Amino acid sequence: MNDVWVLLSFGPQGWSDDIARGALVTISLALATLPIGLLIGFMVALAKRSDEPSLKLAGNVYTTIFRGLPELLTLFVVFYGGQIAIGQIVRLFNADAAIEVNSFVAGMVALGVVFSSYCSEVFLSAFRAIPPGQYEGAYALGLSRMKTMRLVILPQLIRVALPGLSNLWLNLLKDTALVSVIGLSDILRQAGIAARVTKEAFLFYGLACLVYLALAMISSVGLHAIERSVRRQDAAR
Repeated sequence: MNDVWVLLSFGPQGWSDDIARGALVTISLALATLPIGLLIGFMVALAKRSDEPSLKLAGNVYTTIFRGLPELLTLFVVFYGGQIAIGQIVRLFNADAAIEVNSFVAGMVALGVVFSSYCSEVFLSAFRAIPPGQYEGAYALGLSRMKTMRLVILPQLIRVALPGLSNLWLNLLKDTALVSVIGLSDILRQAGIAARVTKEAFLFYGLACLVYLALAMISSVGLHAIERSVRRQDAAR
């Protein structure tokens, strides 16, 4: 038992500081990916609602591709394919240049496009839940399309889409574990290193489970607080 506490301690003999740094990387990656995914997802949802056939087709193709591919395969394509593509471009100007794609950036891009493809469906469903009379009433008041979206539609859209986006955030938090395969020192990679060095796989993978569960519970509390705040604001109106 004493050996277990030594392994779980902070300091040169323990691994908790490494796991904590991995947790920080995991949280940073998820938070960096979130706004990118939300923005792209919203734009894709607008494209799929567009009357322009080419925009609608592009939005449908985008979501079909990134919802259909496994997240791990998307990560490999972005990491290795991006490295090759950028390397080819750079070598046009400098034949001796060596290019290496940052694991954090590759993970952020890969998870961002997957997250955005699911976000677009949540936003699209939220758009459909808003009655057409909301648009007609805003136009009757003389509001432009931009002001109608910002002042009338967007507040309702956020309220309707929030439960679905909350679930996607929890999925994103778990999907960050995939970046361990491209060398990013997240929770899972740090736990794997500790397990191999100490031969205590159950201990450290169990600890990784607890950390992910703790992050999920904290996220759930925060998301419920946001939902309650949005409901109070709606009631105040």
